[in-house]
Amino acid sequence: MKKVLVLIGVLLTVSIGAVKAQTDVSKSLEFKNDQFDFGKIPYGKPAEYNILAKNTGMDSVTISNVQVGCGCTTPKYEKGKKYGPGETLIITIGFNGNSMGSFSKAATLSFNNGAFNKQVTFKGETYTAPVNH
Repeated sequence: MKKVLVLIGVLLTVSIGAVKAQTDVSKSLEFKNDQFDFGKIPYGKPAEYNILAKNTGMDSVTISNVQVGCGCTTPKYEKGKKYGPGETLIITIGFNGNSMGSFSKAATLSFNNGAFNKQVTFKGETYTAPVNH
């Protein structure tokens, strides 16, 4: 019984140590446009905006991944590029405009192989342009 309890304790310690602790993203990056509003855009017309993230930490930062919620959203970024302290990262988020009416979307930005993440959002409203005869 004693050996079983010791084994359980060792397994718990190893499994807890294996869980990767996430760093608070605000300690390394300062964001602009992480909650963007397109306002009104024409239905079916693609639109883009830039998310700016300044490295305010002491170590370099890399963009590992940008996970979008649907096929209507397209990210552009330099995967794996190292940004030193004081440098600004630019992530472009594209929206295809093929959602009628109001829309609200999200993307998750992952840095340093998942050491920290940031969820960003954008919203807006599409409208149908009047047809000129």
